[in-house]
Order: sequence, then structure tokens, then C-alpha cells
Amino acid sequence: MAILKIARMGHPVLRDKASPVADPTAAEIRTLVADMIETMHDAGGTGLAAPQVHVPKRVVIFQVSEGRLTGRALDRPQELTVLVNPVIEPLTSETELGWEGCLSVPGLKGAVPRFTRIRYRGAGLDGAPIDRTVEGFHARVLQHECDHLDGILYPQRMTDLRLLTYLEEGARFPVDIGVVPDANAAE
Repeated sequence: MAILKIARMGHPVLRDKASPVADPTAAEIRTLVADMIETMHDAGGTGLAAPQVHVPKRVVIFQVSEGRLTGRALDRPQELTVLVNPVIEPLTSETELGWEGCLSVPGLKGAVPRFTRIRYRGAGLDGAPIDRTVEGFHARVLQHECDHLDGILYPQRMTDLRLLTYLEEGARFPVDIGVVPDANAAE
């Protein structure tokens, strides 16, 4: 296993669509995922997409800890999960504004609208299908990570760039957007 270099905003790998993975059980995908897990833990992230470590493949990893839950019925803790070739389906038109940070956009956070309830599907490393309906932070982190697979970073989803701030300034001059007070929400 290895800690991989994280691509930062501006790098071309973060602008392009990632390629589908032909075989989720392939040894190269297992090695990539092991390295991504080590990298995410080293960086203190909640999720990581393969393009963030310079690999343009449709692979994401994420976890949802108890402390990140919003109280919504389908927002439950989630052990570290590997999702290959994920597909997201919004189940409502309702969106909610929440703070997000990103390992590829270090030192900043922004208030991003996301669908409150989604269904996601994909495959695990064993090739078995994963199909879940989720809400709250769980839904937010999946939308954030899957955006990376389509060349989208969270500032591109923001509707009010006045709510893009350096972490230090956000701590000194907090803005209550009424949803996620955690400066490190989503990654």
C-alpha cells in the first residue's frame, strides 16, 4: 500500500470524466482501492474518488461516521465502502445547503446545495451489486464523490460564491446556513 499524491483544483485529471471499470474484481482495482484508503486516512478525509489520486477511473471510497449524521431517517453510519461504477438517482427535487470541503481544494469550504435523498448503485470489490437509498450527510458525501467522476468540484455546484471561504476565516466569522456547521463536511 502507498499514500498517493492528491490532485488539486486546476489539475486536468479533475476536469475530465472518468472511465468505467471493466472488472471491479481486477487486481489493479484492489491495489488502487487499498492505496486510496491509506491516502484518505492519512489526509483525514471522509471520501475519495480515483481521479483525486490521478487515476481517471470510476471508483469512490467513503465512510459516514456517527458524528456526521443529520438525524434524517435514511442517514445512517456507513462503514468504509468501495463503490465501483457508481450511478446516482435523485429521489426528490428538494435540495439542502451544507458546508463541504475537499481534499483537492485544500483550505477552503463552501456552502453547496445537494439533493436530500438519493438512490445509489454500483459494485463492490467483489463485483456484488450495491443498491442503497440514503439521505442527509450520506447522500451529500456520495454526490460530492461522484461529482469527481464527472470532472466537477464543489465550487462549481455553489449558488452563492459569497459562501466560499478559507477555513480559518470561516471559523473566525461563522455563517449559519442552518444545515451543516462542520467545516469538514464531505471529505
